[in-house]
Amino acid sequence: MDRCETKLVETLRRRQLQMTTVESCTGGMVAAAVTSVPGSSEVFQRGFVTYCDQAKHELVGVRQETLEQYTAVSAQTAREMAEGGAKAASADCCVSVTGYAGPESGNGEPVGLVYIGCLCCGVLEVEEHHFRGSRQEIREQAAGRAVALLLEMLTESAKN
Repeated sequence: MDRCETKLVETLRRRQLQMTTVESCTGGMVAAAVTSVPGSSEVFQRGFVTYCDQAKHELVGVRQETLEQYTAVSAQTAREMAEGGAKAASADCCVSVTGYAGPESGNGEPVGLVYIGCLCCGVLEVEEHHFRGSRQEIREQAAGRAVALLLEMLTESAKN
């Protein structure tokens, strides 16, 4: 994942864009990965760790109705996390991660179910993933994919 973060930071810097993260199951791993790159302070605004529903609502504006109707681990919540994080940080880009890393989901949903939202220059995408492995492996896969998704969306937006 190291090379991907470096390329992400370089791309953001070259395009003079700012990013933020809103993380649940990854607990700040995406922010840590990005900020491990020298010079990331030029492009990284802040990272929100919104591990509980209340934090998702209070810090980045995920609607209570969304959490009640769809739960915290849903495409709808990932979408609102990405939109709310970008707004709260005044950032051009925001990546969000919410899911079940295990060892259990607590509600019968499959461990490894993760939604990644990404708002990049006005375009929003949400991906559903079913990662496999230990709790740590699922978290690492989710963080890696979040970084890669933002880089892909930046690359695609540069073509348009």
